[in-house]
Amino acid sequence: MKNLGKIVLFLLLAQLSATASVKATVDATSIEVGEMVTYSLHLSGVDVDRPTILSLCGTDVISTSSQTSIEMINGDITRKNILSYKFMPQKSCVIEPIEVTIDSKVEKSNSVEIKVGEIVANKDADFILTLETPTKEVYVGEPFEVTLLFKQKSDAEAVDSKFIPPELKGFWIKGESQPQRSQDGKYSVSKVIYTMAAQRVGKLDISKAQIRIASRAHVRDSWGSWIPKIKWRTYYSNELNIDVKALPGGVDLVGNFSINATADKSEINPSEALNITIEVLGNGNLEDIKSFKPYIDGVNIFDEKIVVNGNKLTQKMAFVAESDFVVAPFVLKYFDPITKEIKTVSTNEISIKVKNAKPKEELTIKREEVEPKEVVQTVNFSISNLWIAIIFIVGLASGVLIMLLKPWTILKKEKNISIKDPKTLLIKLFPYRNDEEVQIIIDILEKNIYSDAKIEIDKKLLKEIIKKYNLL
Repeated sequence: MKNLGKIVLFLLLAQLSATASVKATVDATSIEVGEMVTYSLHLSGVDVDRPTILSLCGTDVISTSSQTSIEMINGDITRKNILSYKFMPQKSCVIEPIEVTIDSKVEKSNSVEIKVGEIVANKDADFILTLETPTKEVYVGEPFEVTLLFKQKSDAEAVDSKFIPPELKGFWIKGESQPQRSQDGKYSVSKVIYTMAAQRVGKLDISKAQIRIASRAHVRDSWGSWIPKIKWRTYYSNELNIDVKALPGGVDLVGNFSINATADKSEINPSEALNITIEVLGNGNLEDIKSFKPYIDGVNIFDEKIVVNGNKLTQKMAFVAESDFVVAPFVLKYFDPITKEIKTVSTNEISIKVKNAKPKEELTIKREEVEPKEVVQTVNFSISNLWIAIIFIVGLASGVLIMLLKPWTILKKEKNISIKDPKTLLIKLFPYRNDEEVQIIIDILEKNIYSDAKIEIDKKLLKEIIKKYNLL
């Protein structure tokens, strides 16, 4: 009986092997761009080596599935495997025969042709996706708006959806609005506005946006029966073409701006910080504006990082000095795309008075006119004159050096200044910032003063530094 079972099994496998075959089909041979196609391989045999298929018609396979069945008709037993591959062809193509190893033998499928047509504009479609912009010509860095509209019929069902944004090579996204929803007749409309700017000169394209919609449909399965199924379809928007022009020479900004600078006071004490806030308002490439930090002789200036919020740019700076000083106007130069002119805006000059400041002394050197005298040709007299000349030059140079360095100001103690004041302490420590321990204290002070941090300073370390550099 055991041998009989083996014989029956052998005959069964032999019969299955004799019917080994592979056939390729698609569920649609003519489609529009964006429609999904299911490519199926119908395999008959016992030992099937499933092929690995990653792409079809030059596009990636989105999903795969398989089915297996065994049928007996008039005593003939048939085992079938159906391998299905879903993909979205972008152009007409022919899927060449696929080789499949069945029962140790290589079988080839038939070729399948698919025709892909362009999307036919249908104003009455269930789903419509469009891109709009009021301008086709901009300058590099000039902001402009692109509106994305998605329309859906009120009675159209969507089980699921996936939005694929357009490629924006060569553009910055400066902002994106919240979705706005409205009703337009029988359509529900969703609108999103993007604020963009071009990065380079030339003709730049905004590619088609895509949205994949899953809806319910009834289709025939691999066995010919009608079954409910989720069907995906991709809807495409139009493309946009933007002509980007170069800015005039010497200008990096484009738009329309105004600038203002305000100081928190007009009179300060020596070593006290003066705070100035600069604000730039306008529509343009604010992110390209560089720091306004100026150079003023004898004044220490600390600038914070520029902050851009919408159409407003802000920068704060602190000025510390021992004598009166003037902050020159802050200037902004830009190109106005409407008037096609280069414009300049600036702030007012800011004069700051420092209390009890000593006026700067001008160094003047007066030379006495010496009447020419008769030179006596003696060795002793010549040597004496040489030493006198050397002593005079050394004395004159020492006097000039003393007047320039003013060493008495180093020895002089500052009055009415508390070392406990963070800003005063920062100024006193600044000359010794090359010391690593001093730099640690300076970093903490700057964060506490200019970033509203509340970091505690190591008092023991601070006392050692104060003692080390005799800051009191």
